Amino acid sequence: MSKFVKLAAVLAAGVVALGSAANAKTLRLNHNNPEDHPLHKSMEFMAERVDALTDGDLKIRIYANAQLGTQRESMELMQNGALDMARSNASELEAFEESYGALNLPYIFVSADHYYDVLKGDIGADILSASADKGFVGLAFYIEGARSFYANKPIHSPADLEGMKIRVQPSPSAIRMVELLGGNPTPISWGELYSALQQGVVDGAENNPMALTSARHGEVSKFFSDDGHTMIPSVVMISTESWNGLSDAHKEAVRTAAGESMDFHRAQWDAMSAEAVETAKSELGVEFIEVEKGPFIEAVLPMHEEAAQKSLVVADLIKRIKAAAQ
Repeated sequence: MSKFVKLAAVLAAGVVALGSAANAKTLRLNHNNPEDHPLHKSMEFMAERVDALTDGDLKIRIYANAQLGTQRESMELMQNGALDMARSNASELEAFEESYGALNLPYIFVSADHYYDVLKGDIGADILSASADKGFVGLAFYIEGARSFYANKPIHSPADLEGMKIRVQPSPSAIRMVELLGGNPTPISWGELYSALQQGVVDGAENNPMALTSARHGEVSKFFSDDGHTMIPSVVMISTESWNGLSDAHKEAVRTAAGESMDFHRAQWDAMSAEAVETAKSELGVEFIEVEKGPFIEAVLPMHEEAAQKSLVVADLIKRIKAAAQ
């Protein structure tokens, strides 16, 4: 489907939504996960809270499974004001706003609590607001656990990644990380990854355990190596144009609902992630491998200094994130 056809679909959806609730303003939110995914459920929670906080005057209509375009296409539509809201992640957003690059560095977070405190506090708020002049405003971070490698063979150390084609997101940080670990980074869209793994276009990928079940990657990759190299959050955004079109009361309602949905998401993510691990083991036959993280950390640690040297903004964020661990 061409971008113009998708744009027409977006606009048509808006007409239908507005026609169904004449007095309500409806924001359209697109994302690429299925409706049973924790991310979708958290966005539904946010939409329900916005509806309640505005007495039905403001609504969010959610489109799952990339109905209105891929993550990249959604970003472009949103920046152009043709789509109100989208869900992406810090890896892909690094190309649009440098601040997100600090969150993508491997082993920048020392624990799950450190990770969440950064996202929910002043550092996270500064990153979310940094892109207002680039066509979008961040509203909420949704944790997605730690990302690790999964492949068609066991990965115990960086040496095992030597020469392997590893799918990465189109993120400079992800590409650099795999290079330092000895692999061949291969950017492929999420929707094409299952067949790429199945057909051997790539040898492996990196993500959280949920990918094994929700995207059925455990059917074609039987080894999950728990190196936990990054903790990269999803981000719910609104176009700057749509944001500026909201009243102050509606802006406050959206921010409140977004913050509440972050806590809701964290609570449900941990339970569903643990369930995904058990399902991957028992139903898909995936073997989970505990690795010694030291060699992985040593290989990629230069990325922190490299990132700091390239950007004063990122350098300051790295310093603040590390200080928050204390």
